[in-house]
Amino acid sequence: MKKVRRILLTLGFLCIIFVCGTTFYIIGEKQKQEQNKIEQEAKEAKNLGRIVSIDGKVKKFPKVEETPYVTSGISLMYPLSRLQEDFNCGVSEYTNGKIRIEKGKHVIIMWEDCNQMLVDYSMIYLRDNVVKKNGITFVPMDQIAEALDYSVFWDEKKEEISFYHLVADELPKRYDYRLHWRDTKVKDQGNLGTCWAFASLSAIETSLMPKEKLEFSVDHMSLNSGFPLGQNEGGEYNMAVAYLSSWKGPVLEEDDPYNDGKTNKEAKAYKHLQEARIIKEKDYKGIKEAIIKYGGVQSSMYTSLKNSYSYSRYYNKEKAAYYFYGDAKSNHDIVIVGWDDDYPKENFNREPQDDGAFICKNSWGSEFGIGGYFYVSYFDSNIGKTNVVYSKVEEKDNYDFIYQSDLLGWIGQLGYKREKAYFANVYESKGKETLKAVSFYATGEDTQYEVYVVRDFRDTQSFKQRELVAVGEMKEAGYYTIELEGDISFKKKEKFAIMVKITTPNVDYPIAVEYNSGYRTRSFDISDGEGYISLYGNQWTSVEKNQGCNLCLKAFTNKSEK
Repeated sequence: MKKVRRILLTLGFLCIIFVCGTTFYIIGEKQKQEQNKIEQEAKEAKNLGRIVSIDGKVKKFPKVEETPYVTSGISLMYPLSRLQEDFNCGVSEYTNGKIRIEKGKHVIIMWEDCNQMLVDYSMIYLRDNVVKKNGITFVPMDQIAEALDYSVFWDEKKEEISFYHLVADELPKRYDYRLHWRDTKVKDQGNLGTCWAFASLSAIETSLMPKEKLEFSVDHMSLNSGFPLGQNEGGEYNMAVAYLSSWKGPVLEEDDPYNDGKTNKEAKAYKHLQEARIIKEKDYKGIKEAIIKYGGVQSSMYTSLKNSYSYSRYYNKEKAAYYFYGDAKSNHDIVIVGWDDDYPKENFNREPQDDGAFICKNSWGSEFGIGGYFYVSYFDSNIGKTNVVYSKVEEKDNYDFIYQSDLLGWIGQLGYKREKAYFANVYESKGKETLKAVSFYATGEDTQYEVYVVRDFRDTQSFKQRELVAVGEMKEAGYYTIELEGDISFKKKEKFAIMVKITTPNVDYPIAVEYNSGYRTRSFDISDGEGYISLYGNQWTSVEKNQGCNLCLKAFTNKSEK
């Protein structure tokens, strides 16, 4: 950044000379030379940004319209949509042009077409304003990064801009979604066992706020999940992920209202879930970071309460404070939307070890707790044991076709008692199509993958003609969609295979599969899949014939004119 600062200082000096009048004429020629030099440096700087690295990792921009660029004012304009993943930030874009960026304790407020930004309540002038190009918001990332404790290096020879995070993020002691206009409507499940569906859909709704305020149908999720269960038989987040990732929903509430005695099976998904991250057990830092970055976290707890009017010795109704210290397993899903590290332990009926509580949203109507919200102690036996955040929800037209055979999602795991394995699914294209993405589960942390494509698949010998199309890593367990680069086209009715080499440390069976595990999964259909597994990628066996299961491996394509 030294060069940029030097240019700005020179410009400031020239302005003073200009105002002084008489002095201006004495160094007029020098001013002209300096101005020409600045213009030349600005032209050279336009080549910068072709390579962007963050903490040593070079970033790729497969979508041309999202490619960063450098302005004549020498600011790196970066797509706002990429900040969440690339810089590990929480990003909120409001309908009035306001933008809120959060990372650790830092909060940045910006506005479209404004030359200032508010950084931790201090105003900073921008060299370049926030702009929109082809519907995509770009922000001056070099100045934002410095405010978020990154150092910024410009290398003209390599045409590279590098960012390095200088300090570990320190989270705020208190955070509450309701204070940032990201809270959603409080609902009442009534006497039905649908808390799991309320929690998952509420978490998704928060992930879309404040830009989109939507209300999704619990009736449709709980009655059309694919699992043969009634609304009084309960459910779990893995059912929600299976329903959402298969594009059955979410459906708008207005298209299938709650508890009206019927369901609209013809209702279509209004959004497409492409990613759901599972935060490891009792990882409170991870939960807090996910809330800031993505939205509400679906979690579970044990409660002897049944509704807003019932009593429990674990619940202080006056303070809306809950603390369970027994061994019973979780029986109720809620959404964690914030926390308070200093919440007094004295507010609980029985004092836990220390202060601190999560702020949770319930599904028992606004009469429960404080307008439907309540506090759960950090030391509660079950809170934070199971956690899922819906980290990537896209528009319903993101892809034309989905190919899948795992409508019940991740039920079990398969492998060779080793952390590495190969697995592949075979599909047949409906028409002339281009492969755009694939999705599968990481069954543990720090999962590494290699994705291959096999065109014109005939039999297992065809796997020898595999083409490598993606390599990467998943830090957390969960469901992920991997976007692919390049032109991978198929003819009409061409059989093709998606192959994945997966490595999941400390997991003996790293492949997620769908199978019939009993009463809750008796709707399992083995006839819709053609999947294979291999230890080394050279000899393959059919999972349908040998293991009686389907692989959790989907493909997404777009229509192609080629």
